[in-house]
Amino acid sequence: MIICITAQGPTLDTPAEERFGRAPYYIFIDTDSNGIEAHENRFAAGAGGVGPKAAQLLIDRGVKALISGQVGGNANEVLTAADIAMYSYRGNGTARDAYEHFKNNALMRTG
Repeated sequence: MIICITAQGPTLDTPAEERFGRAPYYIFIDTDSNGIEAHENRFAAGAGGVGPKAAQLLIDRGVKALISGQVGGNANEVLTAADIAMYSYRGNGTARDAYEHFKNNALMRTG
Protein backbone atom coordinates (compact mmCIF):
# COMPACT_ATOMS: atom_id res chain seq x y z
CA MET A 1 0.00 0.00 0.00
CA ILE A 2 1.19 3.51 -0.73
CA ILE A 3 0.69 6.18 1.90
CA CYS A 4 1.42 9.89 1.72
CA ILE A 5 2.61 12.11 4.55
CA THR A 6 2.61 15.89 4.28
CA ALA A 7 5.98 17.29 5.33
CA GLN A 8 7.99 20.48 5.50
CA GLY A 9 10.99 18.87 3.81
CA PRO A 10 12.00 15.91 1.65
CA THR A 11 12.93 13.37 4.36
CA LEU A 12 11.16 11.48 7.11
CA ASP A 13 13.21 13.42 9.64
CA THR A 14 11.72 16.80 8.66
CA PRO A 15 8.71 18.18 10.55
CA ALA A 16 5.31 16.91 9.50
CA GLU A 17 3.16 19.57 7.84
CA GLU A 18 -0.36 20.30 9.03
CA ARG A 19 -1.62 21.68 5.70
CA PHE A 20 -2.46 19.33 2.86
CA GLY A 21 -2.84 21.47 -0.26
CA ARG A 22 -0.05 23.85 0.63
CA ALA A 23 2.35 21.33 2.14
CA PRO A 24 5.88 21.95 0.83
CA TYR A 25 6.48 18.21 0.29
CA TYR A 26 4.65 14.93 0.01
CA ILE A 27 6.48 11.87 1.20
CA PHE A 28 5.27 8.64 -0.38
CA ILE A 29 5.93 5.36 1.40
CA ASP A 30 5.30 1.98 -0.17
CA THR A 31 4.53 -0.22 2.82
CA ASP A 32 5.12 -3.39 0.79
CA SER A 33 8.65 -2.56 -0.38
CA ASN A 34 9.53 0.09 2.26
CA GLY A 35 10.40 2.41 -0.63
CA ILE A 36 10.34 6.13 0.18
CA GLU A 37 10.08 8.97 -2.31
CA ALA A 38 9.66 12.70 -1.67
CA HIS A 39 7.87 14.97 -4.10
CA GLU A 40 8.00 18.77 -3.91
CA ASN A 41 4.52 20.26 -4.09
CA ARG A 42 4.48 22.45 -7.18
CA PHE A 43 0.97 23.63 -6.30
CA ALA A 44 1.85 25.01 -2.84
CA ALA A 45 2.21 28.62 -3.96
CA GLY A 46 -0.78 28.58 -6.31
CA ALA A 47 -3.50 31.20 -6.15
CA GLY A 48 -6.36 28.78 -5.64
CA GLY A 49 -7.62 25.27 -6.16
CA VAL A 50 -4.42 23.76 -4.82
CA GLY A 51 -6.18 21.12 -2.70
CA PRO A 52 -7.95 19.33 -5.56
CA LYS A 53 -4.80 19.52 -7.70
CA ALA A 54 -2.75 17.98 -4.90
CA ALA A 55 -5.44 15.34 -4.39
CA GLN A 56 -5.19 14.39 -8.07
CA LEU A 57 -1.44 13.92 -7.62
CA LEU A 58 -2.13 11.40 -4.86
CA ILE A 59 -4.69 9.61 -7.01
CA ASP A 60 -2.21 9.42 -9.90
CA ARG A 61 0.42 7.93 -7.53
CA GLY A 62 -1.95 5.20 -6.30
CA VAL A 63 -2.07 6.46 -2.71
CA LYS A 64 -4.45 4.59 -0.40
CA ALA A 65 -3.92 6.60 2.81
CA LEU A 66 -3.01 10.20 3.59
CA ILE A 67 -1.51 11.49 6.83
CA SER A 68 -1.90 15.25 7.26
CA GLY A 69 -3.03 17.75 9.84
CA GLN A 70 -5.89 19.29 7.93
CA VAL A 71 -7.51 18.69 4.55
CA GLY A 72 -9.71 21.40 3.06
CA GLY A 73 -13.25 20.75 1.94
CA ASN A 74 -12.65 20.57 -1.83
CA ALA A 75 -9.63 18.28 -1.46
CA ASN A 76 -11.55 16.16 1.05
CA GLU A 77 -14.31 15.59 -1.51
CA VAL A 78 -11.81 14.49 -4.18
CA LEU A 79 -9.92 12.20 -1.80
CA THR A 80 -13.14 10.68 -0.45
CA ALA A 81 -14.42 10.02 -3.98
CA ALA A 82 -11.10 8.30 -4.76
CA ASP A 83 -11.45 6.13 -1.62
CA ILE A 84 -8.24 7.47 -0.06
CA ALA A 85 -8.33 7.10 3.72
CA MET A 86 -7.37 10.26 5.61
CA TYR A 87 -5.68 10.30 9.01
CA SER A 88 -4.99 13.32 11.19
CA TYR A 89 -1.53 13.91 12.62
CA ARG A 90 -1.11 17.17 14.50
CA GLY A 91 1.82 18.08 16.61
CA ASN A 92 5.45 19.01 16.55
CA GLY A 93 6.72 15.64 15.36
CA THR A 94 8.49 14.57 12.22
CA ALA A 95 7.08 12.76 9.23
CA ARG A 96 8.72 9.64 10.69
CA ASP A 97 6.75 10.15 13.92
CA ALA A 98 3.55 10.42 11.90
CA TYR A 99 4.39 7.19 10.07
CA GLU A 100 5.13 5.38 13.34
CA HIS A 101 1.79 6.51 14.73
CA PHE A 102 0.11 5.22 11.57
CA LYS A 103 1.81 1.82 11.82
CA ASN A 104 0.74 1.56 15.47
CA ASN A 105 -2.89 2.46 14.66
CA ALA A 106 -2.57 5.57 16.84
CA LEU A 107 -4.00 8.11 14.38
CA MET A 108 -7.60 9.22 14.13
CA ARG A 109 -9.20 8.51 10.78
CA THR A 110 -10.89 11.63 9.46
CA GLY A 111 -12.15 10.42 6.13
